[in-house]
Amino acid sequence: MGVEAAQEDPTAPADLSLGAFTEDPPWLVVPEEMRWRRGIDALRSRTRHDVPRMVRRRRLPPGARVVTVGGSLGWALGNWYLREKRLTQTESRAGVSLRLRKAFEKLGPTYIKLGQILSSGEGIFPDELVSQFKYLRDRVPAEPFSTVRRIVESDLGRPLEEVFSSFDQAPIAAASIAQVHAATLRSGIGAGRDVVVKVQRPTVAAMVRRDLAAMSWIAPALIGRIPISALANPPALVDLFAETIVEELDFRLEAQNMLDVAQILAATGQRSLVVPRPHPQLVTRRVLVMERLSGFGFDDVAGMKAAGIDTSQVVRASLVSFLEGAMLFGVFHGDLHGGNLFVQENGRVALLDYGITGRLDEPRRLAFLRLLMGATGNDIRAQIAALRDLGALPADVDIEGVIRDLNLDAPPLDPTQMTAEEITNEIRNVTKALLGYGARMPKELMLFVKDMLFCSNAIQTLAPDVDIISLIGDIALYMAEHHGERISADVGMSIDVEAIDLSGIRASFGIVDETTPVTARQLNERRAIIERRMEAHRKERRSSRRRR
Repeated sequence: MGVEAAQEDPTAPADLSLGAFTEDPPWLVVPEEMRWRRGIDALRSRTRHDVPRMVRRRRLPPGARVVTVGGSLGWALGNWYLREKRLTQTESRAGVSLRLRKAFEKLGPTYIKLGQILSSGEGIFPDELVSQFKYLRDRVPAEPFSTVRRIVESDLGRPLEEVFSSFDQAPIAAASIAQVHAATLRSGIGAGRDVVVKVQRPTVAAMVRRDLAAMSWIAPALIGRIPISALANPPALVDLFAETIVEELDFRLEAQNMLDVAQILAATGQRSLVVPRPHPQLVTRRVLVMERLSGFGFDDVAGMKAAGIDTSQVVRASLVSFLEGAMLFGVFHGDLHGGNLFVQENGRVALLDYGITGRLDEPRRLAFLRLLMGATGNDIRAQIAALRDLGALPADVDIEGVIRDLNLDAPPLDPTQMTAEEITNEIRNVTKALLGYGARMPKELMLFVKDMLFCSNAIQTLAPDVDIISLIGDIALYMAEHHGERISADVGMSIDVEAIDLSGIRASFGIVDETTPVTARQLNERRAIIERRMEAHRKERRSSRRRR
């Protein structure tokens, strides 16, 4: 159902014209009547401007916490240095990843949150690191119910039983920042309706600020000491983490994120996704009451197909809505993963957990738009210039030098036809060149890449035999037809459907043959070939060292 249809249907909830919500509302969203929204823009601005101060390196160590953190990380890296540093590259990275993961577990919620963010960065961070840090996703013990009760009653200003007729003591989920409980409202707005209540851990806000101070003090000492190229610049990683986590500490910002994403979905006519409504009154810095949604888990393909859901359309709709938010409005959900998505029986995707969002100001939104247009037109120079304008490369970067040093204008290489040593050398050369240019990963670009990698993995699960290149071409055509006029006005050039050239995207997969379809299943098979070749190469090197 599009926005126009929702507005014309006299039986539809009135707030469907404002956002992509459910059609059976526990309450209606009336933004001007939501008291918690007062001053929300100023709150977001203050929070964002706090980040540089929080990560500024002090002249003296910031208290005893820096000793604890430094000791834990030093012990992990010291043991790796003595035991695994001289092993093969893969074994060395596996060793340091394991030791860092154990150190993060001991250091508590802030470091567990950092590990969880790293664990969803498949394709950004090395496989060994991602695999180890996935263990941190469910390693956070829940707060006792007495603590939950105290926080809820303190923030809402009433006894728990006055607000809720039932409140499950065991949480649905417990994460590093907060935990979520099922409940039923007793009275007032939404009385008798099932809700979920997100409750912040009692000391996490102070702990995050303390840990960021410690991280910013220690990070410079780790430069060049961690054998993982993605972590070659620990201070930049601390800045990125700080920008990502600080807004999660105030649930009023998360509730507003829900409204913003829902509004964008409505504005673009995307009713294939649905956002839970935040409660009009029961939202504070540490407590967020929202509509309860449910559905099939994102990996329950059998259940979805048994319900007659077209899983390939689920993927397509999710991709289109995600790209529209980023390209047209500069706002998108920043933490897509299987735990944040349900597929309802009607095929609509319920999108949850809005603690992390990507928000691009207008200059960076336009740069991001040029980046994606450059990709669909295979314009390498436009893409490098857009990355510079996004802050991924220095403002004075030599664009032609980057193209030359990274060999970006050369014919694509098929890694399945390369030796393991050639692949290793290629990765090493690209990494060295990028670091030499001062490349970094801005928050929004990291979130976007992370989300796109999740979508790629979702295709493998939900639509493994769909031709990815054809899907991308279909989405590019959709964007040109539905938003071409606006995009043309934004970037100052006409959008020509005939100019869509996906050879660059095909080349990024290492597919040289223009006629070969590219399905998720085929990409997995190609990856398996490369992994077997690399493993054989590692075994040969180990055997050679033993013989010497």
